[in-house]
Amino acid sequence: MILYPAIDLKDGKAVRLLHGDMQQSTVFNDNPANQAREFVDAGCEWLHLVDLNGAFAGEPVNAAPVEAILQSCHLPIQLGGGIRDMATIERWLEKGVTRVILGTVAVENPDLVREAARVFPDHLAVGIDARNGFVATKGWAEETDVRVTELAKSFEDAGVTAIIYTDILRDGAMGGPNIAATADLARSVSIPVIASGGVSSLADLIALRDCGADLNGAISGRALYDGAIDLKEALATLAA
Repeated sequence: MILYPAIDLKDGKAVRLLHGDMQQSTVFNDNPANQAREFVDAGCEWLHLVDLNGAFAGEPVNAAPVEAILQSCHLPIQLGGGIRDMATIERWLEKGVTRVILGTVAVENPDLVREAARVFPDHLAVGIDARNGFVATKGWAEETDVRVTELAKSFEDAGVTAIIYTDILRDGAMGGPNIAATADLARSVSIPVIASGGVSSLADLIALRDCGADLNGAISGRALYDGAIDLKEALATLAA
């Protein structure tokens, strides 16, 4: 199971939000590229980046720090936030992003996801952000009546490489992930699932790994910044 260190970008800085609330953000590093290099030096295999401002604006906002990370860190990177058209997808892939994450557009324009997965095979993931089992969009600000499993199953034949499932109420709260819901989702679809939201200890990572569903990986942010998870130790444990 892959551990994806998260760098959430707001106003050019690496931050973490509480429950996805832009008004409840904590700055952890003024220089996201330096933060990325710390994760790389610890031995991570991937980086998970989110343009938080972009998720609300509907277009990339934190392009500069993303590009700085791409230039200084030569490992696979997945990026989400404000990516809602083919031109933006193509631009990020050309700049070196390995996997583009489509969230809001997966609900509002699923045909775009299918087209992108066809044109850019092996480079598209779907981000499903949920509150109480229902999908939220536009930086988690808007509720929908779409159920998580319903949306995930609709992309079974699309060729997407992964589903990144975030439980919003767990995100940034250091209270542990929603293991049951994540495992249920992973069992219901053939697409690899990556867990996100609330991963706050090595025990959480082990529980996700051993939950009985074949999870691709887990994303963690605040716990790595706070030191609740030692990245080197976690990577060694998951590799054992």
